[in-house]
Amino acid sequence: MASIMLVLLLSLTTLCLIPSHSIPLLSTTYYSQTCPKFDQIMEETTTNKQITSPTTAAATLRVFFHDCFVTGCDASVLISSTPFNKAEREADINLSLPGDGFDVVVRAKSALELSCPGVVSCADILAVSARNLVVMMGGPFYTVKLGRKDSLTSKSDYVEGNLPRPTMSMDQIIQLFQSKKFSIQEMVALSGAHTIGFSHCKEFSSILYNYSRTMESDPSYNYNFAKLLRNACADYEKNPTLSVFNDIMTPNKFDNVYYSNVQKGLGLMSTDHSLSSDPRTRGYVELYSRDQNAFFEAFVSAIQKMSVYGVKTGRNGEVRRRCDAFNN
Repeated sequence: MASIMLVLLLSLTTLCLIPSHSIPLLSTTYYSQTCPKFDQIMEETTTNKQITSPTTAAATLRVFFHDCFVTGCDASVLISSTPFNKAEREADINLSLPGDGFDVVVRAKSALELSCPGVVSCADILAVSARNLVVMMGGPFYTVKLGRKDSLTSKSDYVEGNLPRPTMSMDQIIQLFQSKKFSIQEMVALSGAHTIGFSHCKEFSSILYNYSRTMESDPSYNYNFAKLLRNACADYEKNPTLSVFNDIMTPNKFDNVYYSNVQKGLGLMSTDHSLSSDPRTRGYVELYSRDQNAFFEAFVSAIQKMSVYGVKTGRNGEVRRRCDAFNN
């Protein structure tokens, strides 16, 4: 008996000596045995959704970012509020998240539950949906490690201060990204996601109208572009859903044109203008505007890093039966 206890003690000691980072928590083949049709179902679902709703790619990428940067990539942003809990989705910055980004996850979850019930997490579905849709829009392919668990909490109070706002200075945005261990280069590369999608006029109205006593709009705007924007957004106060493409040149293609746009004063947000003028970010903007491969490589590296930020594994999470509600 004593010898058995000694062996067990030695085994436990050996396990404790193994650095936690050496134990693989996620894997690209995580579902190969438990849900062999995972890749096929995900591909079919994301493709069909994008074809029927062309705004899905940008919407999903935005939802994914808003999920990861709050409490990690754990599908906490997908949870609906209840009378007893105000969830992340109810935070003011998340109220404008496009429905297509949530719907594609719901559709994939429904299909996967029929094929392999209780196996695939909503967090993994969101991560792979974002990747598939980036590729579908002409962007780079990248591998996604799997095995995330879904969060056990989702609170709107956690959101403020964890997501960049259009009104933030470049100092504030850099500080936010660095607090999450992302470099300035990674921040600029992730900003390239604005090559697809749109922004609501109300998000940049403060620099578009009545900018100063002598200027109607921020002088960082291209003059003619600002004039067009003012016309396009004229009714934004009456219609808060009014929006404009982030990339007016190639809005439906994931490419590097966004960086060329901001250099020419064709960005929407003050943060877009700052990217091309701030000496800490300008060099990366110049590089990515002239070299799409350099942008793609940087984007892949940054989004792969983001996709495993703060992931939950083991007993720190669960596999939800439905993506908008906790199991218990």
